[in-house]
Amino acid sequence: MRLDHLSFAAGPDGLASTAQRLGGLLGKEFVDGGVHPRFGTRNMTLPLAGDTYLEIVEVLDHPASDKAPFGQAVRARSALGGGWLGWVVAVKDISVVEQRLGREAATGSRHRPDGSELRWKQIGINGLIADPQLPFFIEWESPREMHPSEGASDDFSLACLEIAGDPLRVSEWLGEPVEAPLEDVKVEWVAPNGTPGILAAQFQTPNGLVRL
Repeated sequence: MRLDHLSFAAGPDGLASTAQRLGGLLGKEFVDGGVHPRFGTRNMTLPLAGDTYLEIVEVLDHPASDKAPFGQAVRARSALGGGWLGWVVAVKDISVVEQRLGREAATGSRHRPDGSELRWKQIGINGLIADPQLPFFIEWESPREMHPSEGASDDFSLACLEIAGDPLRVSEWLGEPVEAPLEDVKVEWVAPNGTPGILAAQFQTPNGLVRL
């Protein structure tokens, strides 16, 4: 179990403008990630050191976005002006999580601009919707070399996550201590009685620390 990526919902100005704004702050451009046909969403990504990446995601005017929990979550966050949607933990065997949560994972895919297809399974979006401090889980089916973190520079990395919530609650959800998937990332647990979820993320860049 490890931290796989962070997800940021596009604001009212749309995916491209949000990516341009955040990329400008970080000093690195996002790349087009493609469309998630099963979820009615699309994304742009920025690879980070440590086999992680940052994605900005936008809901499409598509029936799938109304049916799929992920599309619903993105739509709801964007309707609030956009911002941090959640964090995602990669697992080697998602069937273990399926058994623990008592439901099946959803199959995900997206076609990238180069024509290649990324495939994975994910579970836990409903948990995220109900309690945004909770991550969701992903098991990649595509080869390791296709992971969105490929091509990352060591100059760009996630330095710290600021999460409003309760680490004990998150550990219970993960089925193991919360430190396990976050061993290389500093986490500041703040506002335990406030609205749960990611408040901010700090990134190490060639120009210093950037807080989004």
